[in-house]
Amino acid sequence: MREAELYGWGMYPRARCRVIQPETTAEVAAGVERGGIARGLGRSYGDPAMTRAGLVLDMTGMNRVVSFDPETGLLTCEAGVSLEQIINAFAPRGWFPPITPGTKYVTLGGCVANDIHGKAHRSAGCFARCVTALTVLLADGRVLRATRSEHAELFWACFGGLGLLGVILEVTLRLRRIETTYFHQRAITVRDLGELLEAFDRFADQPYSVAWIDPLATGAALGRGVLTVGDHAARDALTGRLRADPLRITPPPRLEVPFDMPGWALNEATIRVLNVVLGTMQARAGALAHYEKFLFPLDFIGQWNRGYGRRGFTQYQFVIPLEDGAARMRALLELIARSGQSPFLNVLKKFGPEDPRTQLSFPREGYTFAIDFPVRPGLPELLQRLDARVLDAGGRIYLGKDAFVAPETLAAMYPKLDEWRAIKARYDPEQRLRSCLSDRVGLTARA
Repeated sequence: MREAELYGWGMYPRARCRVIQPETTAEVAAGVERGGIARGLGRSYGDPAMTRAGLVLDMTGMNRVVSFDPETGLLTCEAGVSLEQIINAFAPRGWFPPITPGTKYVTLGGCVANDIHGKAHRSAGCFARCVTALTVLLADGRVLRATRSEHAELFWACFGGLGLLGVILEVTLRLRRIETTYFHQRAITVRDLGELLEAFDRFADQPYSVAWIDPLATGAALGRGVLTVGDHAARDALTGRLRADPLRITPPPRLEVPFDMPGWALNEATIRVLNVVLGTMQARAGALAHYEKFLFPLDFIGQWNRGYGRRGFTQYQFVIPLEDGAARMRALLELIARSGQSPFLNVLKKFGPEDPRTQLSFPREGYTFAIDFPVRPGLPELLQRLDARVLDAGGRIYLGKDAFVAPETLAAMYPKLDEWRAIKARYDPEQRLRSCLSDRVGLTARA
């Protein structure tokens, strides 16, 4: 056991925690008995994977492949296995995870706990769609195998359940067969929000789509940016040296931010310069891109979150319905632009329908917007105003990114919250499994 200051990828908030790294089911059970909550690679932005009431179980020691069927692509791994490990092991054999978030440095347990989504939600859905079975250790020490037909309510409640129903020990998922690790891509430069939303519809046949928006554009240029769309490339699309190694994987990043940057380093001037660079890179993207640049562009720089300084940042991500989406999105962007909070790294995507079998999974059909804010005075008040606008639009925020939402706001945003709480009460009636986030937003009563 060790004591450590833990935090999410946003480096805010922070908590002193006792940490153990179990390597067996028995060690996980012992940790849960002492109030442990599971933690993967710490890529959730806020405080869902830490607790002041008990232990934090560092699940990265549970990182073994259990089985793989090369005929069907069915893979069973321990929950501490990362997407990076899966890509490195199976992409050279012609297999790839079908759903990935913006980083490959996430564990399978974390993918389930947040029901992660990516650039292809409209065509591929959330992580739940590719998972066939979970092995879950409950708060009372029982180990259950949960599938769509066996312990089905536990299975679905775990997706987006933030590790509060049990510790996920194993995940069985179906990989996607690929011919190359490259993507066709096309960049469409747009002048404003109207053009951007029209471009999403015009290129709806492309499975992958994501837009970068200039956070400093205002007035008639509000929503100016670049939409990137694409799909997996077949082997016959490659030429030259690419064709010689069609299933190439990427080595670890060579660049890394070595320390927390001083708070003054990220200001309006540097944000303006960085966004000019980002916009130029997006607009000039080539016709073919390796998976690293297409799916995980920020993984190129290790520990890039340190660029925000020790006070950290939050990524505010919300989704609002398509109905009146353009007008409501414009109002939200205008509020952000007037806030003086120096927003950075704005990303817009379009979601397909939500899965009706989950309760706390974030995506629903609509427009989703993610924006980074450095933590500074006035930010909580801005986020409270944004929450009210999102709620009024019938939308919700992403708990995997949150560090500020109020309990009553969350309850209003997630209409199936009481259903999830009832399942939690059946599988963890004493509320042993709890986190800083669950206590903060009312998913569990404060310890």
